[in-house]
Amino acid sequence: MGGNVIVQVIAAVFALALYFLPAILADRRKRHDVLTLALFNACLGWTVFGWLLALYWSLQPNPPKNIAGEVVQTRKMVGMRAFSSALMARVQKRASARDRPEN
Repeated sequence: MGGNVIVQVIAAVFALALYFLPAILADRRKRHDVLTLALFNACLGWTVFGWLLALYWSLQPNPPKNIAGEVVQTRKMVGMRAFSSALMARVQKRASARDRPEN
């Protein structure tokens, strides 16, 4: 009788760990939104689709914290690259014009 209770406790712990596997994975992967994911998992994990969606969500990389700032930074970098390319082309054009012998 005592062994049966131990098996039931182990089975219950295993079932809970399996149910919250997406939240556990999100915590191990250091996701920034682990609490939101765990709440989603707790509320909708009983449906197979909700559990699979939470699992998929937990395996995604962390989203950037400051998307707007990253967009502005990327635009600046692209602008600087374009400016640098144009400046380099102009310098090369002047250098080739200077090196050409005048007739």
